[in-house]
Amino acid sequence: MKIKNVRILSVDGEIKHGEIGVCKGRFVPFEEGEGEVLDGENAMLVPGLIDMHLHGCHKEDFSDGTKEALKTMLKYEISVGVTSICPTSMTIVEDELENVMQVAGEWDNDDASDLATMQGVNMEGPFINPNKKGAQDATYIKRCDVGFFRKLQTAAKGKIKLVDIAPEMEGGLEFIDAIHKECMISVAHTECDYDTGMKAYERGASHLTHTYNAMPAFSHRAPGVIGAALDNKDVHIELICDGIHIHPSVVRATFKLFGSDRIIMISDSMRATGIGEGISSLGGQEVEVIGRKATIVKDGAIAGSVTNLMDCVRVAVKEMGIPLAKALRCATLNPAREIGIDKDYGTIEEGKYADFLLLNDELNLQAVYKRGRKIKGI
Repeated sequence: MKIKNVRILSVDGEIKHGEIGVCKGRFVPFEEGEGEVLDGENAMLVPGLIDMHLHGCHKEDFSDGTKEALKTMLKYEISVGVTSICPTSMTIVEDELENVMQVAGEWDNDDASDLATMQGVNMEGPFINPNKKGAQDATYIKRCDVGFFRKLQTAAKGKIKLVDIAPEMEGGLEFIDAIHKECMISVAHTECDYDTGMKAYERGASHLTHTYNAMPAFSHRAPGVIGAALDNKDVHIELICDGIHIHPSVVRATFKLFGSDRIIMISDSMRATGIGEGISSLGGQEVEVIGRKATIVKDGAIAGSVTNLMDCVRVAVKEMGIPLAKALRCATLNPAREIGIDKDYGTIEEGKYADFLLLNDELNLQAVYKRGRKIKGI
């Protein structure tokens, strides 16, 4: 394929008019492209989005622990422009969690050419603080357990890319010591203060899960784990830009504080995503969805979002004032680097897989391509 007359999101973060080719599923110079010539009609050509934190969508949840649920998620995600994901587990019964990891371990991307690519697993819970459980079920929270984690990693065949913990809980810092060279560790669902957060990052944690949510506030005398993350330049933070979880002013301030190279936009989406308002569930708990907001019925806590990552990008740009190129970087290159797939994904560069989107000026999808093959388009 030879793609002409498009505005390409370049590696340096600028959107420039240009052209590019595709050969054997990867980007190549325009003249080396094979097959048809595609006139992009001045659309924007951007990398497929990468969501490294989502629980479910379209009536299914990763923690259902079935191949069918995972397949439905991958099908929905690519339809909205998310071409790679790390499905995310919940705090559930130990045996059920092990089954979830076995399903992930057995998943074969080679059998799913028309689906989003599963790039690994994000393990959120059960090693969290019950006082900051959010939408997690406190019944199944447990202390940080190196042996249990390794058992799950074996079941997943090494696909767990990220494990969340509350470092102030029993065994938290020791867990970081033992596991940080085997798997990325994120601070999450935590009450830890600044000093404990600094210890966690100094000992090997390198990520902060859904910043501002399920953690102490960032204040002038008690900066907490957010301040600790800010003071460790190698730490990357997640941000949910659905317009519900974080006020637009705080999103803008966070971009100024951390810079667009340290922020990873996530959806944190749940099974109600893509199906509208009503009663749904998350981690075995009943959830009510009204508009963009999902809350746990029994206690009113905000649950995961019902907004996919492409819509989060639109909200960030059109409602929060985040520059388009910066928002796209946070949903493409940054997550690719964080989970170690940036050699093949995350930017429009020669040699990388041709997973890309065509967008109009309103950021509406015109087409979705995976490895140069059209999945969706008008």
